[in-house]
Amino acid sequence: MTSNILEMRDITKEFPGVKALQNVNLNVARGEVHAICGENGAGKSTLMKVLSGVYPHGTYTGDIVFEGETLALSSIRDSEAKGIVIIHQELALSPYLSIAENIFLNNEIKGAFGLIDWAKTNREAQALLARVGLREKATTKIMDIGVGKQQLVEIAKALSKEVKLLILDEPTAALNDEDSDHLLELIMSLKAEGMTSIIISHKLNEIKKISDSVTVIRDGKTIETMDRDSITEDRIIKDMVGRDLEHRYPDHTPNLGEEILRVEDWTAYHPQDTTRVVVDNVNLNVRRGEIVGIAGLMGAGRTEFAMSLFGRSYGAKVSGRVFKEGKEIRMRNVTEAIDNGLAYVTEDRKNYGLNLIEDIKRNISMASLKKLETAGLINDGEEFKVANEYRKSMNIKAPNVLAKTGKLSGGNQQKVVLSKWIYSDPDVLILDEPTRGIDVGAKYEIYTIINKLAAEGKGIIVISSELPELLGICDRIYALSEGRITGEVPIEEASPEVLIKYMTMESPR
Repeated sequence: MTSNILEMRDITKEFPGVKALQNVNLNVARGEVHAICGENGAGKSTLMKVLSGVYPHGTYTGDIVFEGETLALSSIRDSEAKGIVIIHQELALSPYLSIAENIFLNNEIKGAFGLIDWAKTNREAQALLARVGLREKATTKIMDIGVGKQQLVEIAKALSKEVKLLILDEPTAALNDEDSDHLLELIMSLKAEGMTSIIISHKLNEIKKISDSVTVIRDGKTIETMDRDSITEDRIIKDMVGRDLEHRYPDHTPNLGEEILRVEDWTAYHPQDTTRVVVDNVNLNVRRGEIVGIAGLMGAGRTEFAMSLFGRSYGAKVSGRVFKEGKEIRMRNVTEAIDNGLAYVTEDRKNYGLNLIEDIKRNISMASLKKLETAGLINDGEEFKVANEYRKSMNIKAPNVLAKTGKLSGGNQQKVVLSKWIYSDPDVLILDEPTRGIDVGAKYEIYTIINKLAAEGKGIIVISSELPELLGICDRIYALSEGRITGEVPIEEASPEVLIKYMTMESPR
């Protein structure tokens, strides 16, 4: 019988006015991949912060038993010294340092006179890169490699610390399918070497694929732990949300109107390398009440197209024509885009969609301050009223609209971003990865909001890396490859196989 490497017993953690964890129990067997699932705000990350020493001993109640020893961790350094290493969703790498420098940061290899032995540092880093299957030179700067490779560098960094328990928080959230598969294969190969891993993920298909056990947390409480033979996506979802989701996507019956947006010959070049075409002669259209999807692999140019269209927020030498309700419009900047009835919900809500140190009220109003202006001043009372209406109608889980957005869960942050742009009263919304990093319950709420906006006659463009999502909510899907439209598929003819064929098609030049 396999012994437990980790036992967390009756862990309770409170913040002012909130009990984040209530008598949570977690048992992880040596050498297994153990998944932790739960909605945003369920307590998953809080539990891992307790385990990794971010929340030190004394700030919570309960016991952590690791390899038979009861731990009293006071910092991350303490947990790493025991062989417990966490890789957060927001990667903690310095872009200006090399891969080797990042791997051994605060864990430097020193030689004579206490100086760093660079030859040995680069040599050992290269060996770690080989172990994780990353074909890059150890001297390459982090800024010169993609997110998928950066994730592998983080794992190499963990391996340099003689890790016994590896914790991965949403490791594939920002990765394409190819990079995700590579990472999952690496986790399985580390398991074959005897490594124990805990993985937090909203991607239930990945959890089912690689996990030996799954523990579900809801509202700060342990709901159940299931072994490999009893893991099903439906069972996980029921445990997470406390009810059955018979359909992952709400019913949607399109009521299509006249064409609201048409884009012709849209082209944009890379802002630094102005000889490189990133968006290449794109043509598409959207009708009132229609949800149009854009599918494509990482690097296909989906976000670049959206941002260049939305007030030329991206790119150099941007050209092409845009027609709204048959009339050509000009959008030379974001202000003109908003004035012409367009809104863009970014894929990176934390850096570009929200001001995390501001409250919900100000985040919702920031794109539409003119609507709240009286004699050159913002009407605070009206701003509060509007924000509170959106808090209620969008089911934003917060005590009031003065709560800081940085304290909200991912799903609630996304609802604030949507509220901001819906309040601007756009005719066309471009939603870039609208459900990235949020749980199935919150996803369903976002899909319901999208359907409601379409039913109001707005044109919706949805960019998503998840093909089931596009197939579940869209009326028509464009496929993008190497910056060009390679296919246009009505939903009746769409399938993962059809879309992947177009997404991997070499674009004609």
